[in-house]
Amino acid sequence: MEIRKTKPEEAAHVMRLYENARSFMAAHGNPSQWGTSYPQEDLILRDISAGNSYVCEEHGNIIAVFYYKEGDDPTYARIFSGQWLNELPYGAVHRITSDGTVKGTAGFCLDWAFRQCGNLKIDTHKDNHIMQHVLEKNGFTRCGIIFTEDGSERIAFQKAGQ
Repeated sequence: MEIRKTKPEEAAHVMRLYENARSFMAAHGNPSQWGTSYPQEDLILRDISAGNSYVCEEHGNIIAVFYYKEGDDPTYARIFSGQWLNELPYGAVHRITSDGTVKGTAGFCLDWAFRQCGNLKIDTHKDNHIMQHVLEKNGFTRCGIIFTEDGSERIAFQKAGQ
């Protein structure tokens, strides 16, 4: 597998991955995290334009997509019912999904992001038990609760280097 920045002409393919992810989440007890329309195409196009959207390819096929950026993320400025592992510079991952064709893709993407900065933060919905399991399996620690820009509650995770 290989990670690279998403190209603008791949936006439609990326949107299909997110559409499939919304259906998958709804079928697995998590219908409200992304609802029926998140993320919107304009957000994905902004991510691509800013250089923060990445795809994972296997044999030339896009099998996953995620947002990655180093630096302070406003979503993580305040944490409740816990604390971050450290206050060192970090990278953040958002909107990670795969098409499900290759086992371990999410772990591969998270590992890549962690290697970029050695300190990684991510969050997920309380009903997203699959992602919680993926994060814990990949060495992330549950740190507390954060609130997204729209006020939604999320479980915050962090993985920190030695």
